[in-house]
Amino acid sequence: MRKVLNAIRHDIILVVAFFAAVISCFFVRPDSAYAGYIDWRTLALLYCLMVVVAGLRRAGVFSSLARALCKRASTTRQLGLVLVMLCFVSSMLITNDVSLLTFVPFSIMVLSIAGQQKQIIPVIVFQTIAANMGSMLTPVGNPQNLYIYSYYDIPAAEFLRMSFPVWIVSLIITLLLCMILPKDEINHEMRGTETLNRKAFTVYALLFGVCILTVLRVINWPLMLAAIVLVLAVYDRKMLIHADFLLLLTFVCFFVFSGNMARIEAVYEVLSTAIKGHELLLGAALSQVISNVPATLLLAGFTDNARELLLGVDIGGLGTPVASLASLISIKLYMVAKNANLGRFMKWFLVANFGMLAVLLLIFAIFL
Repeated sequence: MRKVLNAIRHDIILVVAFFAAVISCFFVRPDSAYAGYIDWRTLALLYCLMVVVAGLRRAGVFSSLARALCKRASTTRQLGLVLVMLCFVSSMLITNDVSLLTFVPFSIMVLSIAGQQKQIIPVIVFQTIAANMGSMLTPVGNPQNLYIYSYYDIPAAEFLRMSFPVWIVSLIITLLLCMILPKDEINHEMRGTETLNRKAFTVYALLFGVCILTVLRVINWPLMLAAIVLVLAVYDRKMLIHADFLLLLTFVCFFVFSGNMARIEAVYEVLSTAIKGHELLLGAALSQVISNVPATLLLAGFTDNARELLLGVDIGGLGTPVASLASLISIKLYMVAKNANLGRFMKWFLVANFGMLAVLLLIFAIFL
């Protein structure tokens, strides 16, 4: 219980979500309509993806891939490019936060072994941008994408069509950012004895396939949830608790808050009027203050323009450290590194993030 309370105390987004939900209940008394606030499909998918990806990670899939790729790099720039692109590509399937949890600690280790400690900060900053932007291509890339995909019932092909233009521009800019890294030659030895557990990989790869089929609406979410829980209960019971339950609770709180806000007539009229035609800018702006996941849950009920809202909250993941929960993860991971310099890190972070935020908003505000 002490660990749970300590985790909650350090999760400011959950605290805000909880109190926002409680306060909103004074304006809309709890009734039978509350049950309709919760998007159970989104919660089930998030839970299943988290435990399955945790299983893949423990099976050594990502570290094995990373080691194989990094061994091929001969310069600092090549090594940094590989590490950044690992986050960009992997985040499309395993979510932005899991991608950073997997590859940021690995990058710190690799760069230290290579004698390139000075490049740890820019590489982690670029990895954070890469994970936030790479994840926007697919419905499973991040929580807000999954919610928008389910809430608006968007076909998979249409979702990709909506997100691809920003994704490809972000890829180009991220590659250009990596050109800042020096071209010093490196001679490193990849340490570590972790190998791929083929049996675990096979089991979790099949379960991941079940999740993807559910995203594509081939399998119903209750069937997916039952299948994954039953398989893990038999094969690897401990993995059932390897999920970010505080994130799921945060979602529930914001579901209640946004549901109540939509039922308050004055609030509904103000937000409905303010958001119309401004989904991109309002989504990005609100994300800077309350993070892009809560911003999505709040604004979705007030607009039918899924495309602009999607782009707004995804681009809005850039900017302040709280704009994306994944960015906070990167900062926490960096701070446990040897000789961490938070001041220098934040300078790199803010310049790179706000610079890319401004470029993307300018491009897509003009051409949308």
